[in-house]
Amino acid sequence: MIHFRRPPSIMRSTLGLSWKWTALLCVLAVIVAFIPQAAAVKEHDFKKCHQSGFCKRNRAYADNAASQSSTWNSPYQVIPESPVLKDGQLHAIILKTINDKGETARFPITVSFLKSGVARVTVDEERRQKKDIELRHNSPVRKERYNEAEKWAIVGGLELDKQAQVAFQDKNQINIKYGPESKLEAVIKFAPLEAEFRRDGATHIKLNDRGFLNMEHWRPKVDKPEPKEGEEAPAETGEDESTWWDETFGGNTDTKPRGPESVALDVSFVGYEHVYGIPEHTGPMSLKQTRGGEGNFEEPYRMYNADVFEYILDSPMTLYGSIPFMQAHRKGSSVGVFWLNAAETWVDITKGKHSSNPLNLGPGGKTNTHTHWISESGVLDVFVFLGPTPRDLTQKYGELTGYTAMPQEFSIGYHQCRWNYISDDDVKDVDRKMDKFKIPYDVIWLDIEYTDDKKYFTWEPHSFADPIGMGKQLDNHGRKLVVIIDPHIKKVDGYSVNKELTSQDLAVHNKDDSIYEGWCWPGSSNWIDCFNPKAIEWWKSLYKYDAFKGTMENTFLWNDMNEPSVFNGPETTMPKDNIHHGQWEHRDIHNLNGLTFHNATFEALVSRKKGEKRRPFVLTRSFYSGSQRLGAMWTGDNQASWDHLAASIPMILNQGIAGFPYAGADVAGFFGNPEKDLIARWYQAGAFYPFFRGHAHIDARRREPYLLGEPYTAIVTAALRLRYSLLPSWYTAFFYANRDGSPIVRPMFWTHPEEESGFAIDDQMFVGSTGLLVKPIVDQDKESTDIWIPDDEVYYDYATYQTMSTKKGKHLTVKATIDQIPLLMRGGHIFPRRDIPRRSSTMMRFDDYTLVVSVSKSGSAEGELYVDDGDTFDNEQGQYIYRKFTLAGNKLSSADADGRYVKTIKAGKWLTDMHDVHVDRIIVVGAPSAWNKKEVDIESDGRSWKVKVEYHAAEKGRAAFAVVGRVGARIGQDWVIKA
Repeated sequence: MIHFRRPPSIMRSTLGLSWKWTALLCVLAVIVAFIPQAAAVKEHDFKKCHQSGFCKRNRAYADNAASQSSTWNSPYQVIPESPVLKDGQLHAIILKTINDKGETARFPITVSFLKSGVARVTVDEERRQKKDIELRHNSPVRKERYNEAEKWAIVGGLELDKQAQVAFQDKNQINIKYGPESKLEAVIKFAPLEAEFRRDGATHIKLNDRGFLNMEHWRPKVDKPEPKEGEEAPAETGEDESTWWDETFGGNTDTKPRGPESVALDVSFVGYEHVYGIPEHTGPMSLKQTRGGEGNFEEPYRMYNADVFEYILDSPMTLYGSIPFMQAHRKGSSVGVFWLNAAETWVDITKGKHSSNPLNLGPGGKTNTHTHWISESGVLDVFVFLGPTPRDLTQKYGELTGYTAMPQEFSIGYHQCRWNYISDDDVKDVDRKMDKFKIPYDVIWLDIEYTDDKKYFTWEPHSFADPIGMGKQLDNHGRKLVVIIDPHIKKVDGYSVNKELTSQDLAVHNKDDSIYEGWCWPGSSNWIDCFNPKAIEWWKSLYKYDAFKGTMENTFLWNDMNEPSVFNGPETTMPKDNIHHGQWEHRDIHNLNGLTFHNATFEALVSRKKGEKRRPFVLTRSFYSGSQRLGAMWTGDNQASWDHLAASIPMILNQGIAGFPYAGADVAGFFGNPEKDLIARWYQAGAFYPFFRGHAHIDARRREPYLLGEPYTAIVTAALRLRYSLLPSWYTAFFYANRDGSPIVRPMFWTHPEEESGFAIDDQMFVGSTGLLVKPIVDQDKESTDIWIPDDEVYYDYATYQTMSTKKGKHLTVKATIDQIPLLMRGGHIFPRRDIPRRSSTMMRFDDYTLVVSVSKSGSAEGELYVDDGDTFDNEQGQYIYRKFTLAGNKLSSADADGRYVKTIKAGKWLTDMHDVHVDRIIVVGAPSAWNKKEVDIESDGRSWKVKVEYHAAEKGRAAFAVVGRVGARIGQDWVIKA
């Protein structure tokens, strides 16, 4: 069965087709539905490298350099007299030799040494900087290379290390010592240009050591005379100019008023075999090689945000978002690079054994990973991170691009969605039935059909006649509504939003500098240009409660199609020669587009009502570095299949280590009708996605959990209840992502960076710092799985407290029938739960807590709880509770994790209400014999009392455990229990 999005040509609301044509098209759709599906996505609709002129040119350039490796000299040299280090920045001039005549082009280079230990290398083109070029077609676009990506992606971390100093300099190179304790060193070689970055004397990263640096300098277009009649055209000599000035693909021609301007660079990770990051792609988390051969990709990884529905798996093909941040890891060391460029980008990856003395590589250094970065336009701007740990990389990358936004607490619960709930009565009915079947959820979603004829900020007057009544029912049940709004605005008379967009000139322009018109769900549309500050201010006005009538305080937003998706555009997106605010071409800023729209909606929700300062929730499909500051993402239009379920886990893990951990996938699959076993297993996996949403295509059968029937409704409900009981631990994990960039779900190489056998494992994960290790079942008819154990610590089964028979570096077989999730507790952790079943997280806000202690082999454990009001920004004013729990010997205690003296904090309303929230129970798994008593003593807030203990001795492989309760200590106060 083929399931497909309805293209504009068959949208009745858009084209006003007669009922006869509609009926005919329906018949044709039924016929098509019975045609066997040959392939999911039409790959030929999207470019391969050889079809992208600048990628083909730079790959050929690299091939030429590699084939002459012994004699090749990069044409880029630093003028020896030019390097000057001042206040943490090295400035110099690069000369590019253009031809045999000795002609050159000048490229200023700046190497900035940051206090964090990160180094930044930027290279621009002097002639374009000075605007000393000519544009073709009388184009109004800017003459400079695009240099404003920093404005959108970077928010901090740029303070210069003014203590950086020259350690050595002669006519051939300059060495700079920098970073904490000056343990880092940059070696810039002049002829040809090459940069090495060293930590503790060892080289970890090299730039241009293979000579692939290539910045296409500006040159005028020379029109060759047409041959006279009867004469043959002269044979082509020199470079192939066929894609320098114009390029055609899929019937669309891209004009290039600035001519060729690509930028490319080789980056080598010396002694590193595994590289990760550069989402969004399908395939393993440890990235594959891209130059062919068994198990390798044939194509480079592509980053060009695009609407690729029903995407294929295990592919370097581009998807909806891009984060050009790559990490390399080996035992004892992690390093990385961040390629700050928003244009179409391709990355080749190859690996090879190091031929020189391996002693120079440090422990485990045997393989070099070589990467080749190629972008169509912009400046060369690359950040170099020297670790040394995965935690250092995510933390320092977050300093630059921002950390994950602290979410609305409801948003980490379960979201119920489909395209589309057909009416406000339908929404209210789903809400009632979720309650009837005692299935918890927090949010119900509306796709595009809620609008009046695809006009955003409106409601379909018949199906959604009473949106306020719908919103009030949800609010009474502690639930929220999310509605979709996309960046395309329907072009039709009488629609005030489009009239304002166009009359105020806030839309994207075409190459002729008039307002661009394309096709998307509404048919003919214009696109808001969110690079324009005035457009953002206008966008904010549309979300005011009195402007977007029918919305309430419990209404939040979903931004889809913001790559942008254009149905009749090249590669289903916007022409590259469109023009944005600032007169920048779309080619320059394409990958930033989704972030700017996400940002505009974020700002709109913050300012909906004067005096109402609440955290937004905005889901985005398209993203770039920095999008993590604004909300959540999901992996787009997946399929209801087992392999797509399996693919979701490495995709989400990769998002986390790339700095955007608030990620999820459509649970049960967007396209198709999943079997019930698949639905059950997908909900069990989804319960461990940071963003947890069930979603389905408009043609898919309804699959709300209560429709599944037993035992499946009960299985899905159990997975949902597990998610809700652990919400305090999830929220604490989000707090750490917000504070230091830690992934919310963590792969093995990140948590255990010394264990080489875990570096490529991407199908299991730890939840924050809880010690909870989960490996969802992702294969049909599978009732067991093998979990890799990363250390010598004790592990317990989450549900039974069974002590697992584990061995470091080996796999443990765990049974998991269809109603079970393979979930282990690592010894040495304490994590919080809330165990009273509720209909939504809102109803749990002031419930008491359960603490679960999983005792380590040494008899100790520690853990954390972070909680705030989950709604406002009052946490930034100290209105939060942040506890550290510690088990040491026979003493279990709670203290403020920030070392604050709690009584000095002036409590607002939420903190006052939390005064009556207590620790209800403490479950000590692996409890030592000291807990084998009827009572324990507790001290808190100047009082002491006794608490009952139920002790269960170890038996038949199950660990001893103790249940302490009711504890009665306030969750926000210090307390000590002595066993």
